[in-house]
Amino acid sequence: MPDTENPRNAHDQPDHGEESYVGSGRLTDRRAVITGGDSGIGRAIAIAFAREGADVLLSYLPEEQRDAETTADWIRKAGRTAVLVPGDITDETMCTGIVQRAVAELGGIDILVNNAAYQMAQEGGIADISTEQFDRVMRTNLYAMFWLCKAALPHLQAGSTIINTSSIQAYQPSPQLLDYATTKAGIVNFTKALGQELAERGIRVNAVAPGPIWTPLIPATMPTENVEKHGESTPLGRAGQPAELAPAYVFFASADSSYITAEVLGVTGGQPLS
Repeated sequence: MPDTENPRNAHDQPDHGEESYVGSGRLTDRRAVITGGDSGIGRAIAIAFAREGADVLLSYLPEEQRDAETTADWIRKAGRTAVLVPGDITDETMCTGIVQRAVAELGGIDILVNNAAYQMAQEGGIADISTEQFDRVMRTNLYAMFWLCKAALPHLQAGSTIINTSSIQAYQPSPQLLDYATTKAGIVNFTKALGQELAERGIRVNAVAPGPIWTPLIPATMPTENVEKHGESTPLGRAGQPAELAPAYVFFASADSSYITAEVLGVTGGQPLS
């Protein structure tokens, strides 16, 4: 588990649990696919999964190769296999290829984490959201999740899990993130519907809904003044760290949550989801 007694200031480098996460064998020899696994929340999940005993395939954009290699190094330091698959998941063929690589190089899939997302704040709201941006957000956040789940399903056995990354934006949408918030709400309903469908097969589907988390996505997609205040409005008064999210994904991936499916777990610093 990560040490959160002294969480870093939001303006430091994100804490992915590199020096703090200690595993306990909860995912021994499981095979995981993580989209957006190069940095931020994805990196924290990958480190935690590896230290819990899982082999991990990382999906990421080609321009994030250096970050992905750093994450892979942490996986290998934990004694587990890392498979790197660069590419754009807004392409259905790419999503199918990710699943094929996992089957070929890991021997199958036990855990699918749909974590990759795209957001771009627009202070002018809907008037400033171009069709190009809207399409990219939808295809990255919703279409790719659909394609990956559909492709992975023939390879998932009873006991397998799917974990989707939603957001507090699904429940408390910001006008400047209208398109992003729309997809995150869609992920909640997708999770609940698919979880019910796959329950009889023993495959569980759940979602994690982060609040304000300090990741590379934040300064890249928000106005500077918003970045400075990121997370201050939460009851805990700060943004969370990726390392503080990873245990939620481990929980859903492991037998610790064997009687939980079609649920959403908020990791929001005290902000209510409803």
